Amino acid sequence: MLRLVLWDIDHTLMATRGLGRELWAEAFEAVTGLPMREQAAVTGSTERVILRETAWLHGVEYSPELFDRFAAALGDVHVRRAPELRERGHALPGAAAVLAALADLGVPQSVVTGNVRSAAEVKLDVFGLDAYLDLTIGAFAEDGEGRPELLRTALARARVGAEDAVFLGDTPADVTGGRGAGIRVVAVATGRTTADELRAAGARVVLEGLTDTERVVGAVVRLQT
Repeated sequence: MLRLVLWDIDHTLMATRGLGRELWAEAFEAVTGLPMREQAAVTGSTERVILRETAWLHGVEYSPELFDRFAAALGDVHVRRAPELRERGHALPGAAAVLAALADLGVPQSVVTGNVRSAAEVKLDVFGLDAYLDLTIGAFAEDGEGRPELLRTALARARVGAEDAVFLGDTPADVTGGRGAGIRVVAVATGRTTADELRAAGARVVLEGLTDTERVVGAVVRLQT
């Protein structure tokens, strides 16, 4: 029986159309005093890992205290620039409808994301998706470094076994992370990774997008694939 649906955020539910990097760079400079010359790879990663590797690229020593200050700064800049985020970014087509349809079925939903929690909250609120999600049972960058760890954290918070949950994400890291945590994955080719690449990563169910609400809900609850 399906008891929990977990969602990745970036490029699964929404797109920030380049603004995300700008906000990240602003927070990085705020806590290091250095303009960001380059950023470590972000696809499928978490803010903790991205910060550590980006700090190394700039000759900055990483520490848990640096991450805590960065997480606070990143949340602050998201709050301050939320109107710009609303103007430049968008929820992906069909995302709200799928969330609403699953909510109508009474299935609890949350997020497992590499975002820090405060930034994730702003994004979900800006695009009107937060009403369908229980963030108290989600997992965020503060909770670990890799997808398997974050997924296990969310399952523990929801008190749900991996066999009774499903995770939707758009990257190979989401697919392998889900498999590592023993949770069923529905991969969506809504980001930078193609459907074929997601299958090559091990995804058994791959959807091209979220616009066909019935098909997406069916795949999630195992009515169809």
